Amino acid sequence: MLLRYSSFLIVLLFLQNISFSKALKSSFSVEMIHRDSPKSPFYRPTETHFQRVENAILRSIHRANYFNLDSNDVDGTVTPASGEYLVNYSVGTPPVQILGIVDTGSNLIWMQCQPCRNCYKQDKPIFNPSTSRTYSTMPCVAAECLSGTHTFCNFNNKKHCAYKVSYGDGSSSEGDFSWETITLTSSFKDVPVAFPQTVIGCGHNNLGIFSKQSSGVVGLGNGPFSLPGQLKPKTGGTFSYCLTPLYEGERKPSYLHFGDRAEVTVEGAVSTPLIINKVRPSMYFLVMEAISVGSKRIEFPGNVEYGNIYIDSGATMTYLPHDIYSSLEEEMINAVKLPRTNSPLKGLKLCYEITAGEEYHIPLVYAHFKGGGTVTLYNINTFLKVRETIICLAFRAGFQAILGNVAQQDILVGYDTQQNTVTFLNTDCTSEL
Repeated sequence: MLLRYSSFLIVLLFLQNISFSKALKSSFSVEMIHRDSPKSPFYRPTETHFQRVENAILRSIHRANYFNLDSNDVDGTVTPASGEYLVNYSVGTPPVQILGIVDTGSNLIWMQCQPCRNCYKQDKPIFNPSTSRTYSTMPCVAAECLSGTHTFCNFNNKKHCAYKVSYGDGSSSEGDFSWETITLTSSFKDVPVAFPQTVIGCGHNNLGIFSKQSSGVVGLGNGPFSLPGQLKPKTGGTFSYCLTPLYEGERKPSYLHFGDRAEVTVEGAVSTPLIINKVRPSMYFLVMEAISVGSKRIEFPGNVEYGNIYIDSGATMTYLPHDIYSSLEEEMINAVKLPRTNSPLKGLKLCYEITAGEEYHIPLVYAHFKGGGTVTLYNINTFLKVRETIICLAFRAGFQAILGNVAQQDILVGYDTQQNTVTFLNTDCTSEL
């Protein structure tokens, strides 16, 4: 009887422990501000809707071009100045609000800091670490300093750990690798969630085409010093986002979810393995096996050991290898029964005339991923309205395949860096919360 009672206690304690550890798992969501949203400091009220579309396409082309510049010193080779989403967070004690560009290709959180040797012009006050009670520089012997890919020992500054990141357009940020409290405000409860001892780059030397509207970069990449990487012990390594339609209808906010809230377990969700690319380990590479237009399937060729396409929230367009793009375009021409027209934009090729206010038919496109998962791409994912009466295919040919943010609209995209999977769920992101 005593043995049975002891066993019962052990099981009870075990169950309590599970529930306690689950309770400890942080679960929250923060708003992602699109740079063309009226909430964004980049927003220009004088720009027309179609000027914003054109500028987004041009930024996407520049971003893809920088990616193709291959250099060991370049962090993902994309410039954060071309990021499409921003997030508000606070840093320090007392907290100072920072607006950072969200970058799924970057593995670091950094911001401009006083004293500035070379800082770009910034609208908000530049963070002064000497006024924060929770800021501390990192010694060179710290594990984070020794394991960082962009860190080194600054012997001129009391043997403090330093960092330097360079981007494909020549932009760079350099400064102290430090510990500081960052605070995110949960969008639904309006409750601040503080994360002490977060590793940040305190940039004293920041050069290049950075924008005065933002204070730095919030890396969402697959690495230990990105925001998801550092929150992993508290969130279980899961995060997700659901991008609301950018250029159709009334603009609604998109959200970035962490922890339990980020898990995509709804029926109909499809998963595919997350591939670690040794050349660019911080980026989220997948294996796309084929793409279909209706029933016409186009196979992806070649070696897929390191993945053949990566997800990028900072690119508007979707890029496919030249042969795949040509086949996709050909199948679209066969399937779309609308009058062809010349593209009004340099960056887009396949365009059609539509009648304003009338519905039109675009064939469904299916992205087939490794593991059997198929994601449906609707016309909101495949075409952009570039004039009142013109739509254009939102795909381009490129050296590196990229799944851009137009293709991700109205799809809940979940990342599990513990299980190394990415999960997709077609959904209405405006009513997703």
